[in-house]
Amino acid sequence: MQALILAAGMGKRLGEFTKNNTKCMVEVNGVKLIDRLLRQLSALNLNRIVIVVGYEGQKLIDYLNQKYTDLKIEYVTNPIYDKTNNIYSLYLAKNQLQEDDTLLIESDLIFDDGMFELLLDDKEPNIALVAKYETWMDGTMVKIDEDNNIVNFVPKAAFCYSDVDKYYKTVNIYKFSKEFSKNKYIPFLEAYTKSVGNNEYYENVLRIISFLNSHDLKALSVKGEKWYEIDDKQDLDIAEALFADEKDIIRKYYGRFGGFWRFPKMLDFCYLVNPYFRSSNIIDEIEANFRTLIAEYPSGLKVNTLIASKCWGVKEDYIIPGNGAAELIKALMEMLPGTLGVIRPTFEEYPNRRNPEELVTFIPQNNEYRYSAQDLIDYFSQNHADNLLLINPDNPSGNFIPLAEVYRLAQWCQENDVRLIVDESFVDFSVGWENNTLLHDDVLEKYPNLVVMKSISKSYGVPGIRLGILCSADKELIIKLKKTVSIWNINSFAEFFMQIFTKYEKDYKRACAKFIEERNDFEAKLREIKYLRVMPSQANYFLVEILPPYTANQIVLKMLKQFNILTRDCSDKKGLDGKQYMRIAVRNHKDNAKLIEGLKQI
Repeated sequence: MQALILAAGMGKRLGEFTKNNTKCMVEVNGVKLIDRLLRQLSALNLNRIVIVVGYEGQKLIDYLNQKYTDLKIEYVTNPIYDKTNNIYSLYLAKNQLQEDDTLLIESDLIFDDGMFELLLDDKEPNIALVAKYETWMDGTMVKIDEDNNIVNFVPKAAFCYSDVDKYYKTVNIYKFSKEFSKNKYIPFLEAYTKSVGNNEYYENVLRIISFLNSHDLKALSVKGEKWYEIDDKQDLDIAEALFADEKDIIRKYYGRFGGFWRFPKMLDFCYLVNPYFRSSNIIDEIEANFRTLIAEYPSGLKVNTLIASKCWGVKEDYIIPGNGAAELIKALMEMLPGTLGVIRPTFEEYPNRRNPEELVTFIPQNNEYRYSAQDLIDYFSQNHADNLLLINPDNPSGNFIPLAEVYRLAQWCQENDVRLIVDESFVDFSVGWENNTLLHDDVLEKYPNLVVMKSISKSYGVPGIRLGILCSADKELIIKLKKTVSIWNINSFAEFFMQIFTKYEKDYKRACAKFIEERNDFEAKLREIKYLRVMPSQANYFLVEILPPYTANQIVLKMLKQFNILTRDCSDKKGLDGKQYMRIAVRNHKDNAKLIEGLKQI
């Protein structure tokens, strides 16, 4: 058995990373792709390794000859790499391909160590590694029959989104027998390049062979094994997260702040959204209007303020919609004068927008981080703040202050000339949620010092549309805020969501009721895990203490590496007591069951 590596390409889409190096010299987490690949191949007792080089080929040859004196490496040079494609690189190595059974590999791949064993352990002589189609995949697809025969190679030009459930992506790792290469592949390769040319892909030859119904090439589907093809900078970024060292892997995932749809097999228990409203027909209606919405400008701020007013039943003069709550938080924090009272641990987006010396911090003095309106009144009576932030329910503690008590706090703030900012992004997850909101004209008018923030992403389960609202009867404040945001600060999808939401309010109420039921069940299951101490919560997450001998980092790593479940280590959050904590989101019943099973296995 030999290996044949195609490494002649220029990799232009990787920009500065391939300015002076071929793609396989690019580093992923400090390790060159070619070094990782040769380490994996060196464990297979191969007769030789053949590498087709081209762009910066001599630099690659010099590097490998100096570093791998113990490996038998031969080189084939493609002198016109800038005018040809990989079919010509393979054509140049056709003699070597016919001399032994071959592992054919493209050099821009990164994959788990067990990939080659999958091929070598399979009795079939000719195999293409494939993976079920996912949205991140690009390039050649295949269709397979019930006996794993590849019945068609689907090039980019023939890709059809209505058929994606039938597609498998080629991993670009193959096993060819010497007989197949000599009697089938090379004759067709020679004929194809002669008639079509050299600026093509070698898979086109396999596509022709598949039309013969000879069933020469089988598909072997990867399951849990990780792999990624690195064509551009985004691919490199994702690969660094997928294959990060244990000490870096959590940081690389957390640092993405979302976009986890690029990891479709991973369950995300960090980000906090309603798992049930997305099953409403409201999503179907948005999807049905997708092409119109993406092709048209959204309305300006004036019209979208009117629509938001209609949607949440607040006067136009009292409300401003934002590109997510984050836009409004930034604008508000940069505008308000004086000091800011915060309760920690908390959602740090607010205090991060202030200078540290402007913060007046209250930390509950109990081991569940519970506090009441009276606790806040007592503390801030002695420690003055010009503005007071209340996240209710709080993040990450899940602490909840009932509405009557919030009114009492608002009255105290009014009497003491303190601006009260209440973020009720999670209030719709609380028991009796319909009667817990401050979003009423009469409430806002009674407490003109009150500002209410609400992220629509959380309770409505639509973080991708980026929508939030801020409400206050302080018209002057609202006018100032409207001057700080763009006239088109929300997109057409967010506008359309607000336009049609009222048709689906019953769906939303059912989703909230179903969520509360699921949260109760999930809490009971979490409390069965002996190394967890679970704090009560009225939000869509639980703060849990990790008890000895475990640490939060250990549990987070094990859940990610063993079960592909991402959870949040909160141990370093400001305001916690130095013990080990995690925040665990509440998803649907099926996903929650997977998390519980993983925690039990640990």
